[in-house]
Amino acid sequence: MLRFGGVKQEANRDGEPQQSQPLDLDPEKRLPSPPAVRPPKDGLSISPTSTDIAIAADNAEPPVAYPEFSSPRSILLLFGSFAGMTASFGTMNTIGVFQAYISTHQLKAYTPGQVSWIFSVYIFLAFAGGVVVGGVFDRWGPRWAVLGGSVGVVGAVAGLGWCKEYWQFMLVFGVVGGLGTTLIFTPATAVVGHYFFVHRAAATGLAVTGGSVGGIMFPLLFDSLIPRIGFAWSARVMALICLILVIFANLLIRPRLIPKPSTSALPKFRIWANPVFALTSIGIYMAEWGLFIPLTYLPSYALANNIPPAMALKLLAVFNAASFFGRWVPGFVADQVGRFNMMIAMVAVCLASTMGIWFSAGGSVGKVVSFALIFGFASGSCISLTAVCVGQLCETEEYGRYYAASYMLVSFGTLTGIPIAGQILSVTHGDYKGLIAFTAACYTAGLAAFIAARVISVGWKLNAFF
Repeated sequence: MLRFGGVKQEANRDGEPQQSQPLDLDPEKRLPSPPAVRPPKDGLSISPTSTDIAIAADNAEPPVAYPEFSSPRSILLLFGSFAGMTASFGTMNTIGVFQAYISTHQLKAYTPGQVSWIFSVYIFLAFAGGVVVGGVFDRWGPRWAVLGGSVGVVGAVAGLGWCKEYWQFMLVFGVVGGLGTTLIFTPATAVVGHYFFVHRAAATGLAVTGGSVGGIMFPLLFDSLIPRIGFAWSARVMALICLILVIFANLLIRPRLIPKPSTSALPKFRIWANPVFALTSIGIYMAEWGLFIPLTYLPSYALANNIPPAMALKLLAVFNAASFFGRWVPGFVADQVGRFNMMIAMVAVCLASTMGIWFSAGGSVGKVVSFALIFGFASGSCISLTAVCVGQLCETEEYGRYYAASYMLVSFGTLTGIPIAGQILSVTHGDYKGLIAFTAACYTAGLAAFIAARVISVGWKLNAFF
């Protein structure tokens, strides 16, 4: 039987005792480690005193047995993370509906680029705040962060019903909603690494499918309720659903590993000196830079190309339905073939579908729906695999901090990506081809960065597990 309460004592560099990971009192029940790969070229290690990122961390045998899917506590943790991601990332995946509605109603006097800044600030804070939240999680755990985020997300969604002016939308949704989202999703993602090692990609994929479920449910909710009760009450109904979800998140998201007393809550910027981590973060940056453009503008694109409004608003539901499967199916495969290998494949599919389908779709409902399905599936896998790719480069106890540091860089892309797309749309007088080409350029650069990170780590061997 696994004992999660026992803690071993280790001596730090000064000879003082410190807490470490929970003891596995039954070594015969250790879980198998993933297939080994060639050690990294830079020779970094995963020693407890190392201040560098360990490139081979995810390929070594875990120091203690992780409960994986065999423990009821792990399953409850996954459900809690799923609920938190449904409320936080589900709201993020609904911004296309918010943008399409308020830009033609409350804020119709503003340009698309001006309206897009509201959602850019929201996404920026959702990711940039993680650089602080990740350190807080590693040092003190998720409890207070998730509680504060719950208040922020529910309050921001409910507050949309009272917003009339630009500054009100910016403050309520852009600022409060963005901060609330980062306080939930960073711990909800990082805590999965406390319970899973061998199946970490699959488990993380299952947890982040909550964002897809929310992205399916909330757009359909608005499409159904707005004609009946209006935008304001539709937002309040969504806030009530989010409230129920975050209650489960607060009850079930609990850490398993006890933080080391020496752990600091402050960001560690020196980790950027490692080229594999830096390239991985650049790859995530470029992929996320491109992701939020179709997520925001796909309904507007459909309306501009004379696709019926009812179908245009349902495109996000189609997109997120495909993303639901994309977030967990490739995760199971990635645990067998390598996390970076699967990430590279999915980024390539995003690029191919953008240029091969969306660029020439026009008013074809079949092509637009096909793009939403294929791109939604591939981009969904990118979202779930980013966490495990970063987690492959560090020790589990510092997972939250490394993940947050990576997304600190990503946040600057999300801040500028949507406004740049809006400005391109204004300059081209509503022609979406420039916007689509910009999306493709983002994925091209992201693909190059992930390939470079893989080559530095394992060389050009196509069959290498990485």
